[in-house]
Amino acid sequence: MSEKENTIEVDVQDESAPGSGGASSEAADNAAASDHAELSALLEDARGKADEHWDQCLRLQADLDNLRKRAERDVASAHKFALERFAAELLPVRDSLEMGLTAFEAEGADPEKLREGVELTLQMLTSAMGKFQIREVNPRDERFDPEFHQAMSLQERDDVEPNTVVTVVQKGYLLNERLLRPAMVIVSKAPDAA
Repeated sequence: MSEKENTIEVDVQDESAPGSGGASSEAADNAAASDHAELSALLEDARGKADEHWDQCLRLQADLDNLRKRAERDVASAHKFALERFAAELLPVRDSLEMGLTAFEAEGADPEKLREGVELTLQMLTSAMGKFQIREVNPRDERFDPEFHQAMSLQERDDVEPNTVVTVVQKGYLLNERLLRPAMVIVSKAPDAA
């Protein structure tokens, strides 16, 4: 083929392209409509999921608010009634003291029975305190410890080492190994050399 025939064939092919382009334009329009419908469906699905998640979020927020309010009520109640069990343990001690006082006021009270009643009452109180981990600090003859003892005075002593508790004026107490009240003590010191 000559060069002129080649060009004609190319021209003929070019003329047929616009006819086929019309068919592809229609296919493109159909594809665009299909894509639009598909995108609209996806958008509606996404909106539905977003609404569902928003409802879940609101419900969770309400649940968290209710949980916070319930926890605040529980803490307030715990503070308000924290001593209820301890108070219930102390009531028999009070009753015993009242009975002892009534017996003391009666004519012909036996001092030995009064003493026995006071000792039993003290045992009841010690037992009640023990149930709530209140422990006595009685440091007699121990080394002075400023974390648990409060020195009331110093006393010169040559029979014990310096800084030893020689007298307990008032016992101390621990609550769950935390100092509730220090023991009031008199502490020894070395005698003056002069």
